[in-house]
Amino acid sequence: MTENRTPMRSRVAFAAIAILLLLLGAAAGWLWQGRGKDASSIAVADRKAVEGVVREYILANPEILPQAMQNLQRRESAKLLANVRGDVETPFPGAIMGNPKGTVTLVMFTDYACGYCRQSVPEVDALIAANPDLRVVVRELPIIAPASEDAARWALAAAMQGRYHDFHQAIFAAGRPDAAAIEAAARTAGLDVERARKASTDPKIDQEIARNMDFARQLGVTGTPSWIIGDQQLFGAVGRDDLGKAIAEARNQAG
Repeated sequence: MTENRTPMRSRVAFAAIAILLLLLGAAAGWLWQGRGKDASSIAVADRKAVEGVVREYILANPEILPQAMQNLQRRESAKLLANVRGDVETPFPGAIMGNPKGTVTLVMFTDYACGYCRQSVPEVDALIAANPDLRVVVRELPIIAPASEDAARWALAAAMQGRYHDFHQAIFAAGRPDAAAIEAAARTAGLDVERARKASTDPKIDQEIARNMDFARQLGVTGTPSWIIGDQQLFGAVGRDDLGKAIAEARNQAG
């Protein structure tokens, strides 16, 4: 697992190949419909003709590929989410931002050593400000650096004190986490530091981190930041505009 720089290029490439094969198969079926022949009996020359037709169509209508890839990715995401949506949208007590009673839920997998997660902080804040019905469920996924888990544990300890958002902001503002930065962020966030230190070793926190790792495996999350909104999974620092569109779509689907 790594820091997500781009929206999962390997998945997009796989989807593009799958879509091209589907287009070729559909074109071959159309070409040979009514001729009593299947795709295996098509001569090499005829196959090249089919491929040429598909290629020309795609070149003339390139917008169909991203549209088809998006639809395919949504279908796959919906399948993966079907069995875990309720659980993955249920936060560790207190590890939530925005409106706790909001009707639209954005799930964010994050790591405090992730530079792209840090870049996403103002984007998420802007989305919260623009969407009063938005609840942001944060799932700690400490996968990048040795200090990632310590920071995640203190974040969950902050949630136990009702100071999650404050610590989340403070530790990202501190830069790369280490013991000094974590304790300084705890003080900035107004935590009872000794209480938080003790809580960071609570078995409940062990269970939460293990649970988030399991969610990541089930959903194919291999880096941070990663996002779930409605039936969509988004990967990487996708930005406010794309997240905002996904939030609007989820709201419309729910309504």
